[in-house]
Amino acid sequence: MARRPIWKGQIRLSLVSIPVEIFPATKSTATISFHQIHEPSGKRIRYEKVAPGIGPVDKDEIVKGFETSKGNYVLLTDEEMEDVKLETLKTLELVQFVDQAEIPPLYYDKPYYVVPQDELAEDAFRVVRDALKQAKKSGLGQMTMRGKEYLVSVRPYGTGLLLETLHYADEIQKADALFSDIPKGQTEEELLAVASELIERKSSKFEATNFKNHYTAALRALIDEKRKTGSVSDPDEGADAKDEKPEKSNVIDLMASLKKSLEGAKGREAGETPAAKPKATKPKAKPATRKRKSA
Repeated sequence: MARRPIWKGQIRLSLVSIPVEIFPATKSTATISFHQIHEPSGKRIRYEKVAPGIGPVDKDEIVKGFETSKGNYVLLTDEEMEDVKLETLKTLELVQFVDQAEIPPLYYDKPYYVVPQDELAEDAFRVVRDALKQAKKSGLGQMTMRGKEYLVSVRPYGTGLLLETLHYADEIQKADALFSDIPKGQTEEELLAVASELIERKSSKFEATNFKNHYTAALRALIDEKRKTGSVSDPDEGADAKDEKPEKSNVIDLMASLKKSLEGAKGREAGETPAAKPKATKPKAKPATRKRKSA
């Protein structure tokens, strides 16, 4: 099935307008989602939209409301909201350009791929892409998508463009109140040297495929097992060892820990990240999964 764009419009640079399509760059299917189930019957829990004193209401009777005071709302229909004309509804104008490293990481929200709509738009698209690549800049602008106006950055990515929605300044929590409790002081040079060498030994090019979501994989394995057997095996092996609590220590030899880590890194290729394997535990015994009854 062909992927459908979530936004179609134009990127405008001065007097040049380029018809483009925007697609999500991430997917939700990579994670596991759950439904709430009524265990005795095996039926899924559903939620109804209700009004106090009235009960369930039809979705055609629901409008959006902005609360002006307790219990008082200004009501807006979808048609009224769509009539609010914004230039950014179908046009993303690049109004400023900044160095790609200049935008603090915490401002980034969600990535999207940008491609030209058709062959007629390809030449202008390539010009803007290559100019951004040569200048090592990101273009900033605003666009309206799904009923909300976003601040966005646009930069080259492969043969296309990567658009990333950004948080507005008033959406960012200030860190001063949290960081002010961290005592100021100088790091011991010897400790810093060992930590720096450890970082250097483990430095390499970023490869996202080196990292796997072990928790999701373990959940999928558990789900597959329960689908096959309808039950789970005996309690965890080594339960006796779990009862033995390690002695607590308030003293941590930071230098010894760093040096031990450094020794472990020697002989290993720089940046090699051993995959953290999930513990091979067996789930506790429970009754067989109840089959869902027909409605």
